[in-house]
Amino acid sequence: MKFLLGVKMRKRSRFKLLKYLAVAGLITLLVIFAFNDTLLWPSLPKKTPTPKNLHDVISPSTYRFILNQPELCEKKKSPFLVLMIPVTLESREARTAIRRTWGQHGLIPGVDILHLFVVGQPAQSDPVLQEHFERESNEYGDIIQMNFVDSYHNLTIKTMMIMNWIATYCQGALYTMKIDADVFLNVRYLVDYLHGRDESSRKDYITGSVISDAVPHRDSSNKWYIPEDLYPDTWYPPYVSGAAYVFSTDLARKISWASRFVRPIPLEDVYVGMCLQVLGVKPVYATQFLGLRNLFEVRRLSYERCTFSKRIVVNGFNPQNLIRIWHDFQKSQSTC
Repeated sequence: MKFLLGVKMRKRSRFKLLKYLAVAGLITLLVIFAFNDTLLWPSLPKKTPTPKNLHDVISPSTYRFILNQPELCEKKKSPFLVLMIPVTLESREARTAIRRTWGQHGLIPGVDILHLFVVGQPAQSDPVLQEHFERESNEYGDIIQMNFVDSYHNLTIKTMMIMNWIATYCQGALYTMKIDADVFLNVRYLVDYLHGRDESSRKDYITGSVISDAVPHRDSSNKWYIPEDLYPDTWYPPYVSGAAYVFSTDLARKISWASRFVRPIPLEDVYVGMCLQVLGVKPVYATQFLGLRNLFEVRRLSYERCTFSKRIVVNGFNPQNLIRIWHDFQKSQSTC
């Protein structure tokens, strides 16, 4: 009887010891996860978070949705591509042109592509314009609006709203494209280009027109002026032109995370490049023919059907010109 009691006591002691070890291990893991981001991002050096008052400027939690489409990606559980288009409240003509051209539904059969217009608020509120805007949103279901002031200097805020929306509502998408409203987009070429990429392009991938030799403008009269106290370095890190770029959707969450360690600046494309630098991600130049042809043409080109058929984007189109060339461009599949 004493032998049996001794066996039971030893078993209970072992069980308690294992229990204590399991609890201690769990507590250790929780402490590590809570205080050390490098476990989640093992290749990254330890970073100092941006002061809260500065990060709040670009943090999505600072702002609220006025209009949202949270179920859009649920209807298309894994869209191939989501086009996120920053526009202003007043730019109804541009939105109409995009819906009639490269943003139209079902453009590439068998490929799910969604488009969303991302909007802030005018500095001066206009209740009548807002009412018309909300009717437009109800009609088309393709508008996101948040309550930050829509201005050139707030484009970084708008871009971080785009990243947050994708990370929150559309993680199932393979690729996301941020594209301005005055850009011509060759959707078929883009889809073929992305289909031609290997599996590695579905993680930590961003492509466009890469700028790798930019320096801060210190002249206060320059549109892109950045004072030294805001950005003291001599060179910007490599970044993709903000006119249009494509990235694997996993990067939206990672860029949002990296923004905690990057002081906001008003140049949204440079800011994304700074976040990529924190992540250790290098943007990829989209070229063909040994780099001689830039597929993301951010300079303006005169329209020529077969030239445009060999580009993904070309910059600098007003709504009327976009519609005008679009009808002719449809002939490129059979003539170029």
